[in-house]
Amino acid sequence: MGQGLFGQEAISGIMRRRFILTTVFSGILALAAGLPAGANPSLLIDTGTNRVIESENPFQRWYPASLTKLMTTYVAFRAVQAGEVSMTSPVVISKKAAAQPPSKMGYPVGSELTLDNALKIIMVKSANDVAHAIGESIAGSQSAFAERMNAESRRLGMTDSNWVNQHGLHDDNQYTTVRDLVILATALRKEFPQYSEYFSIEGLQAGDKVLASHNNLIGRFEGADGMKTGYTCPSGFNLVASATRNGRTLLAVVVGSETVDSRDEEAAAMLARGFTVSTSGGPSLGELKPTGSESAKPVNIRKEVCTKEAREARAKEEKERAKAEKEGKQSPETVYLGEMTRERVLVKVELGGATGPLSAAAAATVAANRVYADVPIPTWRPDKPVPGIAAPQQGDESGKPSG
Repeated sequence: MGQGLFGQEAISGIMRRRFILTTVFSGILALAAGLPAGANPSLLIDTGTNRVIESENPFQRWYPASLTKLMTTYVAFRAVQAGEVSMTSPVVISKKAAAQPPSKMGYPVGSELTLDNALKIIMVKSANDVAHAIGESIAGSQSAFAERMNAESRRLGMTDSNWVNQHGLHDDNQYTTVRDLVILATALRKEFPQYSEYFSIEGLQAGDKVLASHNNLIGRFEGADGMKTGYTCPSGFNLVASATRNGRTLLAVVVGSETVDSRDEEAAAMLARGFTVSTSGGPSLGELKPTGSESAKPVNIRKEVCTKEAREARAKEEKERAKAEKEGKQSPETVYLGEMTRERVLVKVELGGATGPLSAAAAATVAANRVYADVPIPTWRPDKPVPGIAAPQQGDESGKPSG
């Protein structure tokens, strides 16, 4: 695993072939999406110096898909920091949460789990039902939680992000940029180092089910330690990936890839290149400026990712790749992404166990929307007095009050 498996000359040759193939496809994809060739956004920084190593279209607005859950997690951490909730506070699956489409855990309405377990689930399983429930359980509603997300974005200096939900299911009005995602990911790492393990979980044990992380760099790329994947048809395949080697941490953000493999390959290659260069001469993240050519409207690549033609083209490419590997030709991704040669380290998650406080906003919502059993209001029996009228004394059958 890692660059040490191959000589520099072999790596250079393979990478040259990879760049040729990637550039051709990226050009086709970018032109179809209305972007300059080779321009799907990406950004690589050194988190220690905040210096940019590589950058491509960092200010182009993009649909974040499940990278949204990084923002959800940040708001949750802030709520814990403020003492509003704790990691053992309850996250309750409401009807609205349970109705969210997959990916999801499928917990029944009324199920309760701790915020701790809920955050682990959205980082690994990317469960939309649990993400929605986190928002409701902290802020009382999806819209109220989205207001918090936007407030935190503004505070952090994320100038091109807008949030309307906490799970990342597609909404035309929810967007961000790779530059803003780097700001968010860096804030998560620097402000909340005590929670860093949430982003490097290899898999979850949920009852008899094993839920593997979607971040394929974990356990396969030397030093990989985070953070989150995302996918929708309009957004393509996205990844925020971090890795640490010799005390140096790099952070790569890739959006708009056409496949899981290409997303993983690009992020791994960016990180590997970053570890070979110094960032002392690179611009700081704050020095990056828009070019003015960015579209104000987020790019939608549904046609390039989810049409029948796109799927057939990818299937053909995968078939050709498999044939090349069978013939003994080295595939690009194995340069930096080895196979996981050990069992995944699993973290147990389960329902129940909530002992922490319910947030004030959530408590108010519960009280305002309390549901009572659908039972008819009882009527009074003819031989019983109507409430509010004194019962006759024994022996007085007139029904009139005794006097």
